[in-house]
Amino acid sequence: MSSPSRPKSPHGVAPKKDDKEESFWDKIGTLGRKKKIKEVQEVQEEGKNAIDSPGSPMAPALPPEEYALEENEERSMVEPRSMEDIKLKALIAVLVDWINDELAEHRMIVQNVDEDLYDGQVLQKLLEKLTGQKLDVPEVTQSEENQKQKLRTVLAYANRVLGLARTSTARWSVESIHSKTLVSILHLLVSLARQFRAPIRLPENVVVNVVVVTKKDGVLSHRIVAEEITSTYDDLGVRCERDAFDTLFDHAPDKLQVVKKSLVTFVNKQLNKIHLEVTDLDTQFHDGVYLTLLMGMLEGYFVPLHEFFLTPKDFDQKVHNVAFAFELMQDSGLPKPKARPEGILFNLPICFFKTYTN
Repeated sequence: MSSPSRPKSPHGVAPKKDDKEESFWDKIGTLGRKKKIKEVQEVQEEGKNAIDSPGSPMAPALPPEEYALEENEERSMVEPRSMEDIKLKALIAVLVDWINDELAEHRMIVQNVDEDLYDGQVLQKLLEKLTGQKLDVPEVTQSEENQKQKLRTVLAYANRVLGLARTSTARWSVESIHSKTLVSILHLLVSLARQFRAPIRLPENVVVNVVVVTKKDGVLSHRIVAEEITSTYDDLGVRCERDAFDTLFDHAPDKLQVVKKSLVTFVNKQLNKIHLEVTDLDTQFHDGVYLTLLMGMLEGYFVPLHEFFLTPKDFDQKVHNVAFAFELMQDSGLPKPKARPEGILFNLPICFFKTYTN
């Protein structure tokens, strides 16, 4: 037995009398809503056109809320493709590692520089540790207004420490830090690391593309700016004790090839036992796989394969491998490596030498 057909909605047109009975204020409200929706759609379309215009071969995917700007307002963000740059990732990892080392006694752990530094608390503790001076600011701030006031005091102190005059244009501000602008935060941290000769080696020539969207005369426009975060440094920028390899790099770079050749011979003497061979330390050791296997051969044990990534696929897995190899070094009684995992991963030559001759 077939089921009864479902009643259909009537298609009749409502009498004109009902149309006329619609109040004037109902019509005004409807028109207002339609106009507002249309304005929002137009703003979103302008933003999309600005970003997707032919002048931008790499169009970043900005969410619609990024287009809702006030007149003459400017907003910027790192281009998504730049966020995947290995140099930028290495720089962020080195800076995070440095901050956590400095603040270990405070039991503060930074995982994300833009999410963890915007309210000024971590920056306050970092500056106090670096300068040995206590800042007169509240420890905890909840409201946005109080956070910005604290951040204003902290940044003013940082600028004085860095020797920046009030009239100079700093690459960071209260607004840019509090709004979690990654480029501004990195500029500040790099300046502090170099000013206080942090025991780290910053990746050089880190450049990121920044998309800047501006609203003027009701129209959105955009430009892409290449922002230099680090450059080539003459000094080491570290306060750790210099060793023979620092002298070699500075004064006798031609002799490095001789040392490197000797290291390759030493490494192959061990790795040949498991049918592996190295020809270039820089490219074959930077992901930590061979370094981990080498430690096992030198110490006479098998390294469980589940402890590291035999075929690392991304930056984090490679950092894990190198850090794990460093742990094996310390477990064997060697002193803590002078290089950092990110330095090895980033192919910083001096880090290789400091590690292999530890």
